[in-house]
Amino acid sequence: MGDPGGKIELLRLAFDRDAVTGARHDVAGCAAVAGLSGRRLEGFVLAVNEIMTNAVRHGGGRGEIRLWRTAASLKCQIRDEGSGAPAARFNGHELPPTSATGGRGIWLARRMCDSLEIESGGAGTTVHLTMTI
Repeated sequence: MGDPGGKIELLRLAFDRDAVTGARHDVAGCAAVAGLSGRRLEGFVLAVNEIMTNAVRHGGGRGEIRLWRTAASLKCQIRDEGSGAPAARFNGHELPPTSATGGRGIWLARRMCDSLEIESGGAGTTVHLTMTI
């Protein structure tokens, strides 16, 4: 599907715990066709997997993933319908201490993508990941 803004939708699917692996494989295939390869492809897929896993664990057990290709980038949106969380929980700019029980997924995803943005509130959390092609 395309749109007048030059975005081409490559993937849209709902996922839960049982579907994360299949969704990850779908993302890998679409990202490769879109032009990512090597470490950038591996990093992007790892980042998407971490965010999907967070949606399952902390966002109500399921979510939706969408993937688009633009002229210069690959964009992914992962959305859940959980209760949201305070912005401080989504920092991810500093590696959590080894004693922390979480927070490494966002830290890792921030390093694997060119851009990661998070919006969270009472209606859920939406994460946008971007990779330049």
